[in-house]
Amino acid sequence: MTDTPAPRTGSTLLGLGAMGTALASAWLTAGHDLTVWNRTAARARPFAERGATVAASAAEAVAANDLVVVCLLDDASVRATLDGVDLTGKDLVNLTTGTPGSGRALAEWATARGARFVDGGIMAVPPMIGVPGSGAYVFYSGSAAAFEAHHGTLAVPAGTKYVGEDPGFAALYDVALLSAMTGMFAGVSHAFALVRKENIDPRELAGLLSGWLTAMSGYANGIAGHLVTGDYTTGVTSNLAMMAEGNATMLRTAQEQGVSPELLQPFMRLMQQLVDDGHGDEDTTGVVDLLLSHGTGPGR
Repeated sequence: MTDTPAPRTGSTLLGLGAMGTALASAWLTAGHDLTVWNRTAARARPFAERGATVAASAAEAVAANDLVVVCLLDDASVRATLDGVDLTGKDLVNLTTGTPGSGRALAEWATARGARFVDGGIMAVPPMIGVPGSGAYVFYSGSAAAFEAHHGTLAVPAGTKYVGEDPGFAALYDVALLSAMTGMFAGVSHAFALVRKENIDPRELAGLLSGWLTAMSGYANGIAGHLVTGDYTTGVTSNLAMMAEGNATMLRTAQEQGVSPELLQPFMRLMQQLVDDGHGDEDTTGVVDLLLSHGTGPGR
């Protein structure tokens, strides 16, 4: 979606924690009419001084505007806050961090009560919100009509990426990216542990790591292409057999440096399983299939 200038329309925000505070500040700075509510009323007072309307209750806040943005602790707090509140005709945008399943369940719950529902996954930390050029954006999914109706307002705090009618997709995209980030954090932590006891400046290694990880980021595009075609050998330069051999060197180095290999071994075990199963000429795309076959969750 292409962000467009926002019309100055009224909206309601429930929740003034760290992220809610950043969202409220961005809308007020842009001149939007904003009604706010927070369970701890003291958090709302600074926004009254900036022109926001402070509602005495969640029900009063919801009644004030058609667009109701929720940014609370969790799914349970959203349901508790809106329990008994009339949502008929409202467009409910949930920016509370959740799972795909909770997004779908909330969509059913809200729709049954007469609201259009949009779920969101915020790809930013509070200091990035409302800051031009920060790179902040939000995944949105659910009612396309509701998203389009309020796109201008939603685009003020951060960029927008609408990812489909399935209300679980925003959280799914969010967690997919966060999962990849967590894996990167694990690798970076292991790298620093390897050099920690040596006469090596961590800042020097940090620069090298940043450049190397950036150069390797195209790996994601290769996996995507293989998953689409089903051929995991096309364009492979370093196959699994070669990488498995290299893993042995990494593990020996960790042992020499007195570093636990626990962050690397789970992925390496999956790589070795693929080699043992006769897929040594492929790249690591097959790990995706192994994770699905090993999974124990209910899925969709």
